[in-house]
Amino acid sequence: MNRRLNRFIKTLIFSLFHSLSLLKALLSENLIQSLSLHSMLFDYDNEYDDGFSTPLATPFTLPNDEPQLYLVNDRWWNEARGAVLSSDITGVSYLTTSMFSKVDDFWEVNEHSSEISMKMMREETEGGGEGVLCEYALLLDWMFLRALKWHNDLNKGETILSAQDTMQDPFSLKIRYFLGKMNILDAKISRKENEAGTFERACNIFCVDDDGQFRIRDFSGQITQFSVNDRNIPDSALQNEGILLELQLYGLSHMTKGRHRVKDETVVDQFKGEDFFWTGSPKMNGSINISADIRVDCQPSNSLYREARAMGLTGLLNLGNTCFMNSAVQCLVHTPKFVDYFLGDFKKDLNFENPLGMNGKLALASGDLFRKLWTPGARPVAPSIFKSALSAFAPQFSGYNQQDAQEFLAFLLDGLHEDLNRVKCKPYIEVKDADNIPDNEVADEHWRNHLARNDSIIVDVCQGQFRSKLVCPICKKVSITFDPFMYVSLPLPSTTMRTMTLTVLSTDGSCMPIPVTVTVPKFGKCEDLVKAVSVACSLRDDETLLLAEVYGSQIMHFLDKPSDSIDLLRDSDQLVAYRLPKDSGDSSYLVVFMHQYEHTPMYKYVDNWKKFGIPLLARMSDISKGSDIREQFLKLLSPFLMSVEDVFVEYDDAQTSGSEDSRTKDGGSSVTINVYVNSEVEDGDVNSVVEDDLNVRDDFHFSLVEEHSLLAGTPIEMNEPLPSPRSCRKYTVLVTWPNKMMNLYDTARLISLPEICKSSLFTKRPQESVSLYKCLDGFLKEEPLGPEDMWYCPKCKEHRQASKKLDLWRLPEILVIHLKRFSYNRFSKSKLGTFVDFPVEDLDLTHYIVHRTSEVSERYSLYAIVNHYGSLSGGHYTAFVQHGQNQWYEFDDSHVSPVAEEQIKTSAAYVLFYRRI
Repeated sequence: MNRRLNRFIKTLIFSLFHSLSLLKALLSENLIQSLSLHSMLFDYDNEYDDGFSTPLATPFTLPNDEPQLYLVNDRWWNEARGAVLSSDITGVSYLTTSMFSKVDDFWEVNEHSSEISMKMMREETEGGGEGVLCEYALLLDWMFLRALKWHNDLNKGETILSAQDTMQDPFSLKIRYFLGKMNILDAKISRKENEAGTFERACNIFCVDDDGQFRIRDFSGQITQFSVNDRNIPDSALQNEGILLELQLYGLSHMTKGRHRVKDETVVDQFKGEDFFWTGSPKMNGSINISADIRVDCQPSNSLYREARAMGLTGLLNLGNTCFMNSAVQCLVHTPKFVDYFLGDFKKDLNFENPLGMNGKLALASGDLFRKLWTPGARPVAPSIFKSALSAFAPQFSGYNQQDAQEFLAFLLDGLHEDLNRVKCKPYIEVKDADNIPDNEVADEHWRNHLARNDSIIVDVCQGQFRSKLVCPICKKVSITFDPFMYVSLPLPSTTMRTMTLTVLSTDGSCMPIPVTVTVPKFGKCEDLVKAVSVACSLRDDETLLLAEVYGSQIMHFLDKPSDSIDLLRDSDQLVAYRLPKDSGDSSYLVVFMHQYEHTPMYKYVDNWKKFGIPLLARMSDISKGSDIREQFLKLLSPFLMSVEDVFVEYDDAQTSGSEDSRTKDGGSSVTINVYVNSEVEDGDVNSVVEDDLNVRDDFHFSLVEEHSLLAGTPIEMNEPLPSPRSCRKYTVLVTWPNKMMNLYDTARLISLPEICKSSLFTKRPQESVSLYKCLDGFLKEEPLGPEDMWYCPKCKEHRQASKKLDLWRLPEILVIHLKRFSYNRFSKSKLGTFVDFPVEDLDLTHYIVHRTSEVSERYSLYAIVNHYGSLSGGHYTAFVQHGQNQWYEFDDSHVSPVAEEQIKTSAAYVLFYRRI
């Protein structure tokens, strides 16, 4: 009674714990993905997340390093063995006989425990034991997965498992080995150490007829180490307690006639009424001719359901904004060379001594993730151990914020290279002078030097070589170097150029302000902008341009340093270009005119003077008194004077008492001023005529102010000399406009100042389109280095702004192309949605590589894409991957679905993966 109660309590606890785990997994896949509440819902101080021991802890823990063993049909294994093993390894053969027996269990009163006893005799020569009915192979997990993938590829991806296969094949079986005599091992399969269903299935497989035997070939070395000749385990352990191994039995059928039968009828009775199926697939077992009396569980034919359970079509759970990681990982997981490597014996390359790596932890976690994703019929995997390992290598990925998939990919490949670097002690290599040596010899020497220090699967598959050429602009010294690369970052043409609108003003009163739109390099300098505007406004040889940024009707600063970057200028800024005569030395002054007028404020204590308009500039060679300032200002205003036909001004306090423009400064008596200008007056005399006809004293008022000051300063008297400027030969003059002057001049033209780039938030523009080849052209073109990247010329012995030219010299087997859609500066960040038309079947780089060789192809085929949808603040990553026979799939975190090839070309393409053809 107590025993039954204990069992009931244990079952209840397990069921409750299992239900909570399922609920937690459901939340993490659905709610957390959309609400990013993963860190709030779960406690990351715990090492494991659920009852299935899925680590979600921040502290990194390695996956179980115990070898996982698989027992499979030997013929199925032999078909793939040549492609899996590098040499013809035959394995150690054991001739095995078995019998079923009941053993009294002294701990359980009136109950019996059953077991299968097996005698395993090591065969000295292969092929012994004629008449053996069945043969099995014992494999390590990487051997099994490689063989499984080989059969999968042979059948063009059609090797699938049904729902029952997913649950029951392979199944785990615990076998205990004891040391025997004369090269004989005793093996026992006990019902006490296995579940009832597992033991009963083992009976069907291993309990053979009296005259039958079966052979097990040990390719794992795990059983072989227990034999007499090779044992390295104390005899006491083998003889008393034995050694317990857990095997995964895969593709072994439950045969019922002629070959296998159960020795004990009670076991046969236990099979009755229970639903046991042979769970291996005929296709999974190669070309084996399955007996007609084998029962196979068949599922309804549903292609979408069946494809979801094929190898390599397993999704990744979103742990909270980890779509960037999931998309990049899926592309790597479907890189053919990486699949074969990480499903194989990659542990032999682990580098535990490299201080730049993670002591093999990142590679082990990556290999574990690869194998989980290539396990057939697997449910979506939570990549928690992998994320923890990468976070230890690159701490910026430790949180659950959205990250850049390309940056993640770069750090991951670099970390895997360091963990798998076959070079344990890197030699010191002195760089030799490469003058007067052919490029191909220099390139080969650089590549050999690189491989002497870096040798890994990452280098073998992903790394190529650039040729970088620098030319000094002064002495023409040429420097050529050869550098390795892991990916190519291509700027989109729209990101390399920028359209900017400026307002050009004359400083001699000859014309009105003119808006000018130019195109300049996005990351160019002020000198590039000056050159473009000079051409656009037809600047004369005796003129120069002075650029200024205007904000709040004031000049914030002058862009007078040619090397300043224009990348810091925002699209909402306002720029003015002043056409000035070339400076004649120290005899001229720069005069800046700012404007203000009187207005009625909304609040009582607010200043009633308001600045307006574009500041005007003039260069004056002689300033003797205040009237010179006034005359120069009127000259600059002459283009803004209203036309003769439009000049009719009428002031009437009685009619315009409520208008702020009709008030005088001193609130004087009502005055009506009618101005009529003779239409026959020549344009050159308009100012004098209007001024004489007005015959008023209330004119412009001028005062000297400090630069960037908001208050009026020292009044300028017309007949008094001006004080010397405090700043370097520059006067800043604040001009106060009376109301009547506001009506005589076209102030609307003076106020109008466009932004650098007008925002088109509500305007739908046609989608930009560019070919991938054009992006390559832009990447490989010659361009000057920036001032912050000055090159030290060994001939001039100084830093020079050299010109740089990149060329593709050596191409990798896997070419990763990064499209630079994102740009950042101090003020803003943006994403470019340009549609890039990239080749799918044939990317031909023959004309782009400068070092051609007939040994390797320069043509590539696309097999994976990382996509980014949305904006920088609220984007989402997915992946398109080619799998099977030219079938494309979309990997959207845990969801995997087929997609047509014509749908993979979108403006969301961010990272492209090509393989050599």
